[in-house]
Amino acid sequence: MTDAATAFYGLIHARRSIRRFRPERVPEAVACRVLAAACRAPSAHNRQPWRFVVLGQGGCREALVAGMEARWRQDLTADGLPAEEIERTVARGRQRLLQAPLLVLVLMTMADMDRYPDARRQAAERTMAVQSVAMAGALLLLAAQAEGLGACWVCAPLFAPEVVREVLDLPADWEAQGAVLLGYPADGGRERPRRPLEEVSLWR
Repeated sequence: MTDAATAFYGLIHARRSIRRFRPERVPEAVACRVLAAACRAPSAHNRQPWRFVVLGQGGCREALVAGMEARWRQDLTADGLPAEEIERTVARGRQRLLQAPLLVLVLMTMADMDRYPDARRQAAERTMAVQSVAMAGALLLLAAQAEGLGACWVCAPLFAPEVVREVLDLPADWEAQGAVLLGYPADGGRERPRRPLEEVSLWR
């Protein structure tokens, strides 16, 4: 195995989802390198449908989290959860979204994707855009690991895309797919078991 392969596999195996961060800021140059690495992802037709919004700690992020909290409460109330459990769930989500030095929203646009006259192919085109954005998100996480940052992908914005768009005054075609908590880790995270390869792969 080459030195490059050894380093790459080491990076992958060392990566953890980090939810607790030290208070120091992430230098803008470091954050820009991470985002630039994400933009090296492959994408359908090379249309690069990813968009990123980077939020520091402050009023803009607080307003976004407050808006998403209202939606979470509505959804959890409709699920029939007790009020105490709803408040615990919302408080835990709020703490995670506000505590990280940076919150990177990962969004998708269909603006440059192909258009088809039939629903089947148009649905496939949308799926290709989602896949492209997801691959950019994966590279973002690996680049963060390479920079000594901790990161965690969270799906909360996916459940309130119109709230994200309205609060942050984003273009109408930017759709929230998720967000990445980003900062210097306060701990090493937790090792999560992976299914064995023979359980998730078929060779024909």
